[in-house]
Amino acid sequence: MTVQLGIPILRATGNKQAPAPRPSGLPQALVDRFGRQATDMRLSVTDKCNLRCTYCMPADGLQWLPKQAVMTAGEIQRIVGIGVERLGVRELRLTGGEPLVRPDLVEIIAGLRKHHPRLPISMTTNGVGLAQQAQALKDAGLTRINVSLDSLHDETFTQLTRRPFLTKVLAGVEEARAAGLGPVKINAVLMRGINDQEAPALLAWALDRNVELRFIEQMPLDAQHGWTKREMISALEIRTLLSTDFVLERDRQLRDGAPAERFEVRRRNASTAEATGAVLGTVGIIASVTEPFCGDCRRTRVTAEGKIMSCLFSREEFDLLGLLRSGAHDDELVDRWQDAMWAKPKAHGMDHAGLGTAGFVQPERSMSAIGG
Repeated sequence: MTVQLGIPILRATGNKQAPAPRPSGLPQALVDRFGRQATDMRLSVTDKCNLRCTYCMPADGLQWLPKQAVMTAGEIQRIVGIGVERLGVRELRLTGGEPLVRPDLVEIIAGLRKHHPRLPISMTTNGVGLAQQAQALKDAGLTRINVSLDSLHDETFTQLTRRPFLTKVLAGVEEARAAGLGPVKINAVLMRGINDQEAPALLAWALDRNVELRFIEQMPLDAQHGWTKREMISALEIRTLLSTDFVLERDRQLRDGAPAERFEVRRRNASTAEATGAVLGTVGIIASVTEPFCGDCRRTRVTAEGKIMSCLFSREEFDLLGLLRSGAHDDELVDRWQDAMWAKPKAHGMDHAGLGTAGFVQPERSMSAIGG
């Protein structure tokens, strides 16, 4: 029997009509009304973080979830198992908050690897504690890692994160490379008037180390709700900033649902402004705001307290953990998850003209509370 849509803990504002119930006879997969199938699972293991990035949370932090509200290791194993074995999930990304602050993280990864030996398992981290744990994470079964790094300058890094931990993050990147957690990817958010002029230097640094840099447009997911499109550095601006030193050519590989548009990078000849020499590597740009890729989205998200979000910008959440803790059978969890994804909107509602014109309302949660 199909379980009806769970009651979301956050309701969308406005007069949006609820989608029709999911019809019977669909394949047992995370499909939505627009023909997309979610195969990429983003699962948050904690909402806690040891940085206070200005584009994510206030200086004094946020109120963390009580321990009993967060999924246990066993509950994570069961939910991931349902996703992989019943619903067609083909890759898993562990997120936070900051995953490394969870003391049983290595054990969680080892358990996931034991039950899913061929599943790609990646993780996004701020890198602060990575140097001490990189080898253990690799040994436990982590496949690769993404590290957030917005500046190579101590003062700017501290201004952005409100913590003087740049040296720790850089050490973490090197230890991840040494442990074989590759390809190591670096996520950078450019802030106008703060670190935007560092874009070419960040790319040169990444190319020298054979790590893939991905610039991410600042998204309206800050806890303070102070984001404005006017202050955001767009993908077009990022490409322009990089063009002072480099020539970007669109990667010939299919994007295949990936959030980042990738470019091959060549050095720019200072006198002719033409590309010179061999391809140095690649760079990615994730333009969720100005060049959205909703039409090929393949992600499903589970927050640290087991709420399903069909979209990073969703204002509706569906309780999977509560159902699990009530003693529900796996079939009921499958139905709840499928119902939640069937309700996925066609797009997040941001457009090129600005916010609000296409019905976008910023989620109540910040990025750290959702899981990126």
